[in-house]
Amino acid sequence: MPTIKDVAERAGVGVATVSRVISGRGFVSLSTTKRVQKAIDALGYRPSPTARKLQAGMSQTVGVFLPVIRGSFYAPILHNLYTVLQGRGRHMVVAFGKTIENERQEALEGVQFLIDHGCDGLILMATALHLSDIDHLLGLQPHMVLLNRRFKQYDEMCFCPDHEAAGAVAARALWQLGHRRIATIEGPEVSADNVLRMRGFYNELAALGADIGKLPRFYGDFRPRGGEAGARALMNGKARFTALFCANDEMAFGALSYLNRAGVAVPENISVMGYDGLEITTYTSPALTTVGIPWPGIVLSAVNYLLNNCYGTKLPVERNLPASILWRESVAVIAAGKKKQIPASLAKSS
Repeated sequence: MPTIKDVAERAGVGVATVSRVISGRGFVSLSTTKRVQKAIDALGYRPSPTARKLQAGMSQTVGVFLPVIRGSFYAPILHNLYTVLQGRGRHMVVAFGKTIENERQEALEGVQFLIDHGCDGLILMATALHLSDIDHLLGLQPHMVLLNRRFKQYDEMCFCPDHEAAGAVAARALWQLGHRRIATIEGPEVSADNVLRMRGFYNELAALGADIGKLPRFYGDFRPRGGEAGARALMNGKARFTALFCANDEMAFGALSYLNRAGVAVPENISVMGYDGLEITTYTSPALTTVGIPWPGIVLSAVNYLLNNCYGTKLPVERNLPASILWRESVAVIAAGKKKQIPASLAKSS
């Protein structure tokens, strides 16, 4: 069985540093915390019960709510949450909904379940909750963080990518490569984060000189089938376009699948860009260019913030985690009326 000394040697730090990371007591930089966590994962180290001495009256358990457990987006986030909490010597109880359409009610029921089970704190990824819901839930459990949602009144406990800025990054990247006729497959209109990323996307294009009212668009459901339906509808429409921006990677998968079956070459005929930066995007054909959202860092900081509030620790919390373009083969440059691949000098792997 690996020991704390083995972890320290692998991470290149002292035993005391590893102890601080595991216990959550005392300051450790974000980069060092990540290095120690990586060593813990690689060795399969598990702190002994004595090393995880319980604080009086606390369960050392954190409750997590996610809207659904399906597809390629939520599973990595859940794994990141579990890994970080386990490395801190805490347990995790998970509740989740079944449908995006009924997310608000399912979230309220799920959070109540977590509170009833005595969780010391809550991590909620529930974009459908209203401000009044948060007010109510904080009265029941004051130790809470929100993932992928921001309320000005509770900004300190919100850990959300800047979706509006990320959408702008996507639009600017396509525009700078020469694309002027850009189609979009958006997510559900009821999704707050979809609204933000698309607002940033269209506002940036408008600022660059595009007539966004003339851009072809389709509303999908954040699932591959929505991307497939969107690509079919857009290709059968009258408007011609050189690039297709999908509001998440899963819809981009569906769009790529349809275009391949329809004999539309990507990126020779149409460039395709996704959003999220899922690991699986490197394995599509062609590999998908996507907006990379730094979810591992966001999750780590959210957990650290919650543990600091629950247990009085001083774990590092990072707020400035911007999105970036992960350049792959699915987007081409338009130059002098022709398309060519992204130059190697611009390419950035995930």
